[in-house]
Amino acid sequence: MSQRKPYPSDLSDARWALIEPTSTAWRKARLDLRPTGQPAKVDLRDVFNALLYINRTGIPWKYLPHDFPNHGSVYAYYAAWRDEGILAQLIYDLTGLARVKEGRKPEPTASVIDTQSVKTSTNVPLTSQGTDAAKKIVGRKRGILSDTIGLILAVTVTAASLSENAVGIQLLDQAKKTYPTISKSRVDTGFKNAVIEHGASLGIDVEVVNRNPGVRGFHVAKRRWVVERSIGWIMLHRRLARDYETLPASSETVIHVASIDNLTKRITDETTPTWRGT
Repeated sequence: MSQRKPYPSDLSDARWALIEPTSTAWRKARLDLRPTGQPAKVDLRDVFNALLYINRTGIPWKYLPHDFPNHGSVYAYYAAWRDEGILAQLIYDLTGLARVKEGRKPEPTASVIDTQSVKTSTNVPLTSQGTDAAKKIVGRKRGILSDTIGLILAVTVTAASLSENAVGIQLLDQAKKTYPTISKSRVDTGFKNAVIEHGASLGIDVEVVNRNPGVRGFHVAKRRWVVERSIGWIMLHRRLARDYETLPASSETVIHVASIDNLTKRITDETTPTWRGT
């Protein structure tokens, strides 16, 4: 790691120790990103710190401070890790560690699904946007599937016009592929029979959790609050306050980076600062 004054978003030694084996193994297998075939000089810890800085502060790539590696190099690693599934694999490994730390088995059996529609920036292609008529938002829709303690197990980003059913089906497929042990999922009333029937075909019992009709206004619904809290956790990363990414796959990866940030802090018992704390 280069010698510089640390930023609040930087990885501690303990958190880097969780990430370093996966990134080093990738570098050895991939060799490097340089066309000359020569070993890259950039420090992977600095690359991760740069990604966390962008994720936490919400700045554009070109505004990355000069004491990080060049923004083009950082983006090249980010794109490679996105396309080769490295960050997704890292989340899988960290999720198992976090669950064991909580006294649970590494592989989850139950899950909760929710969606969040967000506005997009001007650089997002119109072809990947849509209108969520129910929430009156023009932009993209994030689908999140978490376990029962709020750890994110599956993510999909689509046009906001896509139905809850279509998003839920994508999440169930993704989650079942990654975690074959999942046999239960809870959803809100926005999800209909199509999700229930698709879940049954995968061996997943999908339960629609209804609001209490006798209670007016906001109240905590059975298990649904868990995934809503997970969405709140990732929203502490300003890059996620709006969808700035050109590709939906990059939007999913931004959520992966936020998840890695939260998971490593959870495993090492480090506090996640709020916006007011940074």
